[in-house]
Amino acid sequence: MPDDEKAIVMESPPSEEETKLQQRAGSLPKNVIKHANDADEAMKAFAGYEGEFIVLDEATSKKLLKRIDLHLMPLLCIVYGLNYLDKTTLSYASVMGLRKDLDLTGDRYQWISSMFYFGYLAWEYPTNRLLQRLPLAKYSSFCIIMWGLVLCCMAATKNYSGALAVRFFLGVFEAAVTPGFALFTSQWYTKKEQGTRVGIWFSFNGFAQIFGGLIAFAIAKGVRLHGAAIAPWKIVFLVTGLLTMAIGALFLVFMPDNQLNARWLSPYDRKLAVERVRVNQQGIGNKHFKFYQLKEALLDPLTWAFAFYALTADIPNGGITNFFSQLIVSFGYTPEQSLLYGTPGGAVEIIALIVCGYLGDRYGHRLLISTSGLLTAILGMVLIVALPLSNDGGRLAGFYLTQASPTPFVALLSLISTNVAGWTKKTTVAAIYLISYCAGNIIGPQVFRPEDAPRYVPAEITIICCWVASVCDILFIYWYCKYQNKKKAAFRSQPSYSKLENQEWLDLTDRENPEFVYSL
Repeated sequence: MPDDEKAIVMESPPSEEETKLQQRAGSLPKNVIKHANDADEAMKAFAGYEGEFIVLDEATSKKLLKRIDLHLMPLLCIVYGLNYLDKTTLSYASVMGLRKDLDLTGDRYQWISSMFYFGYLAWEYPTNRLLQRLPLAKYSSFCIIMWGLVLCCMAATKNYSGALAVRFFLGVFEAAVTPGFALFTSQWYTKKEQGTRVGIWFSFNGFAQIFGGLIAFAIAKGVRLHGAAIAPWKIVFLVTGLLTMAIGALFLVFMPDNQLNARWLSPYDRKLAVERVRVNQQGIGNKHFKFYQLKEALLDPLTWAFAFYALTADIPNGGITNFFSQLIVSFGYTPEQSLLYGTPGGAVEIIALIVCGYLGDRYGHRLLISTSGLLTAILGMVLIVALPLSNDGGRLAGFYLTQASPTPFVALLSLISTNVAGWTKKTTVAAIYLISYCAGNIIGPQVFRPEDAPRYVPAEITIICCWVASVCDILFIYWYCKYQNKKKAAFRSQPSYSKLENQEWLDLTDRENPEFVYSL
């Protein structure tokens, strides 16, 4: 390896090597040289290939992308669907006898709903550090299997306190899923591919809503017609929990930690899989904690704009997720019908997420296109509030429209993959984003007060206000990213500017790397 390249890889390079790098870097910021000594895992892929030019033409890249999709996307989609299904089993169980059997009087059901997010919130930052430090697929698999086991334990609860404990630990183990899947997407896909992929695996929330509603309806009807040894709501928890554990075991066997240990790729194809994401300017992983990246994440306005969105948009999510079955009952339908009539909302979510994700990548405007789903949801909630109680069909249609609301949340989640570089910074921003998501989901069920039943008008007005604020925040993020791109372009246009060799693999942050361009 040439001397100047060693300076990029070595942990403590001699000062004269830093001088050589500075001379080669022209007007490159000094902090880039300072932070270039702890490179990304991607550098390992090219060890032994010094001086050799790796060619990746478009046809080979497309062929490789198909293989990556075939091996990764089914697992990501199924597990993420189960992630949503396992959270919403409580909503199904609430109209299948759980409230009576566990004596959930007053606001106890609201607190059981919120307790999941207390566990999620408490473990979110530690789990993000573990996702960076430990093998990504193996740690994710452990969490999937454990949350399935905990979900099964819900069937054994006999009182309110037991249900609170189970919900807390369910949140602890599910905390790894969303940030972990954002990291998988960041590792394997280019910027232009990430919005669509995140939209696809997140859309399995909708499939889970359809599948879960049908399963719960079948169990409820079967128990009503033929009886059962245990309560129907307990059967729901056992079925979904055991299914999650089985899929977690498959995830452990088949999901690679990154390109370097993908058994379904040849050694040379692994290098090509790394090479194709060079354009992202952020590599495939770095296991070392870097304090300066933590500090940058805490001082970056984008971090807090992301956090504000997650908080305000997920107050509605926390309420609707846990109360949608009861909300449908309030429209004049029976509890059993509510399980079935909730399923079309999942189809709306699937269509909205996939269409917005695809169009966002196609036209390069993920943020602006994603707001269409949120505006549709606002219209739906206005229908629920404004239409009279007698108009059951119109209010139900309004509920279905609200299910398009996750599109900006998913766009921002994909932008954490795309627009946040530096692995300590990326995991920190993801943690803050999801901690805010937890806070919103904790608040959400509390706005559905028992005294406001059956219409819950104060909760519905709160939801509309939160969504309007969220749209304004998305517009700010769009403007800020566009402004930063102009600043970076002006810096790169300086005659003295030059970049380091393999600068893409130096684990630099998005703000310190002049080559980094924010996606919109």
